[in-house]
Amino acid sequence: MLISQLDKCESSPRYDQVVIGGSAGAMQALPIILEQLPETFCLPVVAVLHRLESGSGYLCQYLVQRCALPVMEIEDKQRVKPGHIYIAPAGYHVLLEVGGYFSLSIDPKVNYSRPSIDVLFESAVDVYADRLVGIILTGANSDGSRGIRKINEAGGLTIVQRPETALSDYMPKAALKATNIDKVLDPQEIGFFLAEL
Repeated sequence: MLISQLDKCESSPRYDQVVIGGSAGAMQALPIILEQLPETFCLPVVAVLHRLESGSGYLCQYLVQRCALPVMEIEDKQRVKPGHIYIAPAGYHVLLEVGGYFSLSIDPKVNYSRPSIDVLFESAVDVYADRLVGIILTGANSDGSRGIRKINEAGGLTIVQRPETALSDYMPKAALKATNIDKVLDPQEIGFFLAEL
């Protein structure tokens, strides 16, 4: 699988990485997005959702059944591979490192959350700059608004779930207030848009 994933990505797409963040309601929105991605989708997708540590593992099992791409929970020092979906483990911040590796941290919570969307997004900008796609989904706090602003300032592509379709519109509205967002879409539209990238 890895060889075919690398072969199909030799054309060097405009973007190198997709990062997604969400909270309340995102467990329902994320699968709608990811199931739209075809087996030929070559960008790595990294998702941080605020969730209870007791539920760790369930989300990956659920997504494996619905997605054409490989889905896995992130491990420390794991290498990022094209065409894979990575889910942040509950209770750990996720950072992207130069060279294409993940690192996990148990540093204090950010925006009352660990994993924090801002931590992932800001570290991803440091590595990928304008070759990054950042997506904010439904959620009940402002985590991610600082990170999505940083992606926008670096020249990356920013997408926010349409607040009217969110179970909790606080997070998408905070992102829209923080910066000029490129696209405001419902979850199914987000999935189709990514597939076209």
